Amino acid sequence: MAVSRRLKKFLKDNKVKFKSFKHDEVFTTQEVAASQHVPGNRMVKTVVVKLDGQPALAVVPAPRMIDFAKLKKVAGAKKGELASEKDIHDCIPDCEVGTMTPLGPLYGIPVYADTALSGEKDIFFNAESHTDTLQIAFGDFQRITEPTMGDISASSS
Repeated sequence: MAVSRRLKKFLKDNKVKFKSFKHDEVFTTQEVAASQHVPGNRMVKTVVVKLDGQPALAVVPAPRMIDFAKLKKVAGAKKGELASEKDIHDCIPDCEVGTMTPLGPLYGIPVYADTALSGEKDIFFNAESHTDTLQIAFGDFQRITEPTMGDISASSS
């Protein structure tokens, strides 16, 4: 599966320069980072969550995991949980499960991003498939998604 026209159009309409990469089919962000020879902190993991019953994207560096207590505090939410596969398909129907981009406005979904990403010049992320990756400047990511930034992750070890 190639990068979708919809995703390319969204980036071009928002004047975002990007590079796209093909790689062997892999299923975790750490595997994608390794296949692209990208440090894990520059590869982002995008997770669809539900905050007080509403979908949102939580974006963290690949080696880290979402800390729901921290995410709820940043979001001002009482309840936070992973979205089900059905929830994901309902709000992001054109992505393979586990390959969501961190570009919430493309799907009409708010974005919460970990402050650990703030120091990165650019980020890499899945491009709606298990074989495609995109690279964009972190500043462009912030400009087009207007994420709520906060400490929302924990070490995965």
